[in-house]
Amino acid sequence: MDWGMKNRLGRLVKADGHCMFLPIDHGYFQGPTRKLEKPGETIAPLIEFADGLFVTRGVLRAAIDPNNCPPIILRVSGGTSIIGQDLSHEALTTSITEALRLNVSAVGMSIFIGSDYEYDSLVNLGQLVDDCNDFGIPVMAVTAVGKELEKRDARYLALCCRIAAEFGATIVKTYWCEDFEKVTQGCPVPVVMAGGPKVDTEREVFDFVHDGMQKGAIGLNLGRNVWQHPHPVAMMKALRAIVHGGAAAGEAEDVYRQEIQAEN
Repeated sequence: MDWGMKNRLGRLVKADGHCMFLPIDHGYFQGPTRKLEKPGETIAPLIEFADGLFVTRGVLRAAIDPNNCPPIILRVSGGTSIIGQDLSHEALTTSITEALRLNVSAVGMSIFIGSDYEYDSLVNLGQLVDDCNDFGIPVMAVTAVGKELEKRDARYLALCCRIAAEFGATIVKTYWCEDFEKVTQGCPVPVVMAGGPKVDTEREVFDFVHDGMQKGAIGLNLGRNVWQHPHPVAMMKALRAIVHGGAAAGEAEDVYRQEIQAEN
């Protein structure tokens, strides 16, 4: 791995080998998602707790202070919206020149295994890896599942992650599932966990995050369960306790409760 690639990864993945990324790229297909209507204001109190920010170039330029932000993972795929016919019909929408201009630490794109546009997304991933390798830019492949998350088990997610790694992804973002070790053990590159749909309780989040970390994930790329939460800073601190502090789910819940008391 070249020095530039190592340096960029070193900005994102901390000395303990773990990371906590904050994705706010949802608007590229959902529009003004609840609590992200003004993304700069939403993430202002969370910036200091994020190891990286997953964001589109439009929001980065319009809403993120260049003098106060964590390393950037730039969303470079898109092309469809939530009201379109098929969310999987994506293409590369942002150039490597633009990524360099924005001084990003990595780029990210979605792949859609099992969809009508599986071929297109994988060919795009291969092309993106080729282009980024020329400049030492890591590539994060996102194993997108559309509206069928509940149908995606360890066998499916392991398939997606392995294919992403085979195509050259530096890191893979995927969803936690039962038997998550089958996903991480079959993927030769680091895996970070997505948050999935918003859940009913904080403990549900802490439970799956702790389980995933114990079973091979190096960290999180989790958004809605933080910035849509009534107490997002408390959630960030509790999740960091798991990712960087090795806390159990119950201990993270204690951190969360202590933060709530401090807020009050």
